[in-house]
Amino acid sequence: MTVLSQTALLHELEVVVEKNLDRHLSMAKEWFPHEYVPWSEGRTFDGPLGGQPWTEGDSTLPDVARTALIVNLLTEDNLPSYHHQISTLFGRDGAWGTWVHRWTAEEGRHGTAIRDYLTVTRAVDPVALERARMVHMSAGYRNAHDEQMLHSLAYVSFQELATRISHRNTGRAAEDPRCEALLARIAADENLHMVFYRNLLGAAFELAPSQTMRAVADVLAGFQMPGNGIEGFARKSVAIALAGIYDLRQHRDEVVLPVLRQWDVFRVAGLDSDGEAAREQIATHLDELERAAARFEEKRDARRARRSTGS
Repeated sequence: MTVLSQTALLHELEVVVEKNLDRHLSMAKEWFPHEYVPWSEGRTFDGPLGGQPWTEGDSTLPDVARTALIVNLLTEDNLPSYHHQISTLFGRDGAWGTWVHRWTAEEGRHGTAIRDYLTVTRAVDPVALERARMVHMSAGYRNAHDEQMLHSLAYVSFQELATRISHRNTGRAAEDPRCEALLARIAADENLHMVFYRNLLGAAFELAPSQTMRAVADVLAGFQMPGNGIEGFARKSVAIALAGIYDLRQHRDEVVLPVLRQWDVFRVAGLDSDGEAAREQIATHLDELERAAARFEEKRDARRARRSTGS
């Protein structure tokens, strides 16, 4: 079976990019970050302007919602690294280049909007937030397969959906209808991004089924959210999972399974031996995720039971 080079794949998928770019532009709704921020609540902070310092009591957000919002924002902040990756991989010409810049512009709104909301409502310590931003962005970001196009398309197909779910659930956890409305608006963008990438990889399955199946298997085996480089990410992600904002069950049932079903991976024809092995790896991974999710749910339920009884 012929193995297509990345250049050949980019060329063959160009028409699919054009079609899905047109679809995206027809469905994407214009929106403005400033309309989702309660500016009248803002107060000057201490510093050169002599305002009031931030205190813990300024925040009315539940702790876990604040943690999730900070993780989401710091993830969005690494946009320069993401742009560099996809512009290097996909190029800046033709439909690919148009998509790269459009995606970057839309993602840029997300960080702007979340930061403005958090700052104006005094939901987070702005000094700690800025220091965390500097640390995270100084480290940059690279995914495990950032030089492989099919792997990168597979990764963002799952990651964009995971981000959508995380934003929506964070909005609910915030117990603030303004925050929920903002994150629902951002989540709508993320869903359109997911559909774009998912459709491209669906076309890749038709062009190079075995190569694409291998990419999906590799990505699922080592999947990590782009915020994994954030300082204290492991601890923060556990708190987020315990609160039901994003956990293994959601990852398996609401992210991985729906995308795999859309590609109909267990009925893809024309696979070579490695493609078949990759498909078996995906099936095994789903079983492992099921067991891991069940174990986590048992531990979380036991933890909640202990807390409810005070033991």
